[in-house]
This record gives sequence, C-alpha cells and structure tokens, in this order.
Amino acid sequence: MKVIEKFLEYVKIDTQSMDESGTVPSTMKQHDLAKLLCRQLEEMGAEEVVYDEEHCYVYASVPASAGWEDRPVIGFIAHMDTSPAVTGKDVKARIVENYDGGDILLNGEKDIVMRTADFPELASYKGKSLIVTDGTTLLGADDKAGVAEIMEMAEYFLTHPEAAHGKIRVGFTPDEEVGAGADYFDVELFGADYAYTVDGDKLGSLEYENFNAAGAKVTVHGRSVHPGSAKNKMVNAILLAQEFQSLLPVAENPMYTSGYEGFYHLDSIKGNVEQTDMDYIIRDHDREKFEKKKEDFLAAADFLNRKYGEGTFSVAMKDSYYNMKEVIEQHMHLVEDALEAMEELGIVPEVVPIRGGTDGARLSFMGLPCPNLCTGGQNFHGRFEYACTEDMEKIVQLLVRIAGKAGHV
Repeated sequence: MKVIEKFLEYVKIDTQSMDESGTVPSTMKQHDLAKLLCRQLEEMGAEEVVYDEEHCYVYASVPASAGWEDRPVIGFIAHMDTSPAVTGKDVKARIVENYDGGDILLNGEKDIVMRTADFPELASYKGKSLIVTDGTTLLGADDKAGVAEIMEMAEYFLTHPEAAHGKIRVGFTPDEEVGAGADYFDVELFGADYAYTVDGDKLGSLEYENFNAAGAKVTVHGRSVHPGSAKNKMVNAILLAQEFQSLLPVAENPMYTSGYEGFYHLDSIKGNVEQTDMDYIIRDHDREKFEKKKEDFLAAADFLNRKYGEGTFSVAMKDSYYNMKEVIEQHMHLVEDALEAMEELGIVPEVVPIRGGTDGARLSFMGLPCPNLCTGGQNFHGRFEYACTEDMEKIVQLLVRIAGKAGHV
C-alpha cells in the first residue's frame, strides 16, 4: 500500500499556517501541497478536480460504480496545513521498524529523546513501525496522514472498478489549525450529502462531539503616573488584569479539566500600566453551560467597571464554532456505519468527545454533517509527534469500507 510513500512525500512540503496573517490562505506555501494533490488526482483519473487558486481548496470526485449512481454522495475531508506551534520546515522523517517498546532517540546530537515515561501509550505500539522526526520539527501527521489516507482510498477505487460504491467527493482545506479551514469551503460545489473529516488521532478514535467555542479579547485601560507620586492616581492595568482573572472559577481552567468539562483559558497576556490586553478562549460541550460561561465572563468585566469606572474593561467576544453533536444526532447512521466498519476490520472503536474542534464542526452547521475519523497519528503539534504505519494502512481500509456502506438516505 502506497499510503506511507504519499505521506512521506507530503510531510516534506512546509505548509505551516499562521495566526492573524491577514491573507487567505494564511501562508502562500500551502499552495505547494494543493498543486501537488491536484496533479496527483488528475493523474490517477479522478474527475471534477477543482483547485481554488485564490483560497487554496482542492475538490475532486471518484465516480460511482455502475448501478450505484443513485446512492448518496459521501465526502472525505482533510486539512493541508500544519500547526504554527512548532516549525514544519525541513521535516526529516524516518521509520522505526519493529519498535521495541522503549525510549526512541530522535536526535543524538541534540539529545532529543521520546521517552516512554512521558508518553506511556508508546507501549501499545510494540512490534509495529513508527514514523518519527529528528526532534527539531513536528511531523505533520496532523493532518497529512489524513490527506495521504484519503488520496490512497481514492486511488484504490479508481484502480479497482469492481469495488462497488456511490459517488465519492474528496476535499482538502487550508488553515484548519488557525480556525479558518471552513471559511471559504464551497459546500454547494462539494455536493456531498454528508462527509467525514479524517483528522483524529489513534486508530479507532471516532468523534462526533466537540466543544462549543468562543474567543474573547479583554482590554484593560489604566493610568500611568510616576510611581513616586502615584498615590490615589495610578491605575495599574496589569494588576487589574490579574484581578479579572481571579474572578473566573479556579477549577474551570484547562489544567484541571477533562472529558466533558469546559474551561476558560487565558491564552496570552501583554501590556503595561497604561494598557493590558488578554486573549481568552471559552469552551464547553454543553450549550447551556457554554452560554452561562460567556455571561459570567461579561459579568466579571461589568463588576470591575462598576468598581473602577466605566470603560476600564472592554470585552470583544465572538463565537468560533458549536458542538456538531446537535447536527450529527439527526444523522446517526454516519456513526453507525463507521462503528460497523471498524468492527468488521477488527478495529477497537473509541468514541470520545473532542476537547477542541475540527473543520467538521463548522461544516456540520453549514449543511454538511461531518463526524471525525482517526488518522493513526499521536502527539500532534509538537516535536514528539509520530504516526504508526500499520494503523495508517488500516485506516485506508476503513475509509474504503465506509465508502462502500454509503447507502443510507
């Protein structure tokens, strides 16, 4: 199976996205992978290959088998960009064959070791082959593993006309890692009745619940006065920012939450006595709790404005995405098909809520129901990211099996 060859080719292309770049896509280098995928899709015989040269989206079709033209159209979607958290330039991937279950030396010169004490789940991969880096970059399995698996699935159907299936649509997006992957996704052009994002982690993971999410920017306006004569005059915006944070529930912090528990996360803080700016993200799976969190957040600013004067605190809040469960519950055959396909392939399913979001969350609310499937990667967004070759190959089989089940109305 050539999925590993595809993956190793794709990770060599730097597609790191960038926060607040002001362009779409956020980095022009994402076009490099988009162009390659278009060319490969055309070469393998895919139809309706479309490359959005302005916004860097790729769409293509695998035509339905004879007699299956009236089946619902199923889509598979993955994102081409990699996280801004760690560089994706000059990725040096290698395969650790027949992994022995111990620590993995990634880089002897820099003494970078992936230790089982830090990543105990490595023990479950003993005897398999792992793709790792040299420890100076991320790998890019998030989500080039998903890209490679979808491409391999498409090539399988295009070279095996005897395999029955309805029409399949594939789509590749930019900027998912900076929350903009669905901004210019053309749902109407894509034309699928439903789809799956292939953007999860370990083999067997299946997700159709995610956080409701909002972002909030808090600006604290202070008054700078020489500290030697500051009594009853100075208003220190830094200290007021700390006071604001102290009004949020201590236990509702990502450091202390898991599962379905939501949180307030202070993502960045910068400033001085005159002005301090704080960036927050607010998350909860439960819609009512989510709305309550936002209300309490605004109430904290109102309280401090009453204490220190109107306008001392200003808050700009915007919802980012919502829990796709609200949509997927109306299309549970998507989950059932995936679970059934896993069972048939001997994959142990793990249905878990996403403590984050995917393109699929927004696409679900744009009219394209879209649960999330595994990719076979682990430790995303960091230098200890890795992917399992056997699991990636199994996931290609999973996509093929799911596509063959696309017969529900």
